[in-house]
Amino acid sequence: MRSRLAAQTRTARDAGLVVGFYHFLWPGNLTAQAEYFLAKAPERAGDILAVGWETTGEGTRASNAEKDRFIRKLKELRPDHRVVLYCNRDFWLTVDRTSYAGDALWIADYVTAGKPRVKAKWRFHQYTDRPHDKNVAAFDTEAALRE
Repeated sequence: MRSRLAAQTRTARDAGLVVGFYHFLWPGNLTAQAEYFLAKAPERAGDILAVGWETTGEGTRASNAEKDRFIRKLKELRPDHRVVLYCNRDFWLTVDRTSYAGDALWIADYVTAGKPRVKAKWRFHQYTDRPHDKNVAAFDTEAALRE
């Protein structure tokens, strides 16, 4: 698995893309999860570390406080990376209590691209999952995304 990650990362970097890595947050030992995630994600300043905050297959979820602590832990351990919170509209509006998304919010709301139904400032919008996930980003330029 590691060789696929390395090859995919290299291909993306060679193409000049902004690279990101994703972790599905589980309730429980946040430090162990953060350390595991960062052990797998290459360390390169500017890479995006995305934290998925959703209901698990077991019907559980990390609490709002756990979400906040996890994001802060990633930012502490990798201060040169941008940490982005991914969640759906329902989580953002009904589960979240702090509006803390690290460096940016990536919101899933299956409506018109670029028009999620949240008042929060978002940077990425997942607007469908059919036939696969599709997203738009709210950056004026590619340079702004890289910053």
